[in-house]
Amino acid sequence: MSIRSLIQDIRFSRSQRVVQVSAARPAGEAVGEPLNEVCWAQMPQELLREVLVRIEASEDAWPLRKSVVACAGVCRSWRHLTKEIVKAPELSGKLTFPISVKQPGPRDDLVRCFIKRNRSTQTYYLFLGLTHALTDEGKFLLAARKFKRPTCTDYVVSLHVDNMSKGSSNYIGKLRSNFLGTKFTIFDGQPSHLGDKIAKSRSTRLVNLKQVSPRVPAGNYPVAQIQYELNMMGSRGPRRMQCTMDSIPSSSVEPGGVATTQAEFSHNNAELFPSLPFFRSKSNRVESFLSGPLARQKDGVLVLRNKSPRWHEQLQCWCLNFHGRVTVASVKNFQLVASPENGPAGPEHEKIILQFGKVGKDLFTMDYRYPISAFQAFSICLSSFDTKIACE
Repeated sequence: MSIRSLIQDIRFSRSQRVVQVSAARPAGEAVGEPLNEVCWAQMPQELLREVLVRIEASEDAWPLRKSVVACAGVCRSWRHLTKEIVKAPELSGKLTFPISVKQPGPRDDLVRCFIKRNRSTQTYYLFLGLTHALTDEGKFLLAARKFKRPTCTDYVVSLHVDNMSKGSSNYIGKLRSNFLGTKFTIFDGQPSHLGDKIAKSRSTRLVNLKQVSPRVPAGNYPVAQIQYELNMMGSRGPRRMQCTMDSIPSSSVEPGGVATTQAEFSHNNAELFPSLPFFRSKSNRVESFLSGPLARQKDGVLVLRNKSPRWHEQLQCWCLNFHGRVTVASVKNFQLVASPENGPAGPEHEKIILQFGKVGKDLFTMDYRYPISAFQAFSICLSSFDTKIACE
């Protein structure tokens, strides 16, 4: 049997499994792990590994990549082995499972993505580029929706465009701005490492003098701060910004440096941190930011700054080399590099970690690499869309 035929059989088995199990079980009996009973689960481990390795190698790009995801959904043994074979984006350069959007990108190349904006619904869609063209359909990754508050603006990021609820398993995190749109905080729905602490509301209430700690699937863990430089004199030129990545050490951009990589989603933070009190209140407009050990040591975290553009005398404008990925001039366009906070700049401080630019009325490119993730890159780019009263 060829690999292609095997993949087709796997997809057919997955599409038929609910019907087959429902017909075989007595009415009202719960469905447990039905596929452990089919022939796929009985395949010898050595043969199974060889099959999965071949599928992973042959289906190396979307939309063919969905065959790898289908293999992970056959049964528990296939899922564990597939997750073992499929490497993180840092090593493979591929985004395969949903958790890939929370993992750092590849070290040696940029992941090419693009963002589509829907002005009427204030929704932003992140797609993985499938070709080098700027107009391909892409593979959907994330969606964000803008919610204006009296004193701030929230951009809620989700795996599903039709479900933006923080109580959903699709919730990834959010971006929150201050009133002026000059300072932003990226909140992750789950901790990047065990030292992270959840952000709590100042308006914490006590009910019957007892702490209330509801079991919720997601929280707000501050992982990055974005600040735009004020332009009080109204001078011409691009915006100036700085991103402090509280969950990423500055050494991650150096040779051999390591950034935290999340292996899988944890859909119940109450079980992950059973002793952590979490308060909810009706008024949740102001949050105090509590962060992990990295954030307390500001000199030890990665700081990104926008690369300074050059003034082009002939064109009479500020220019950055986006290598053909940006075609429309805009103050939103930027390139971020690591800032040498403590010491002289090295080659690693010239490497572009994130670039964002306009290619159409509501179409923008977003390219990122290690040590930031697609979610972090998307959140930084969302900050560029927000109105900035004192930065223009």
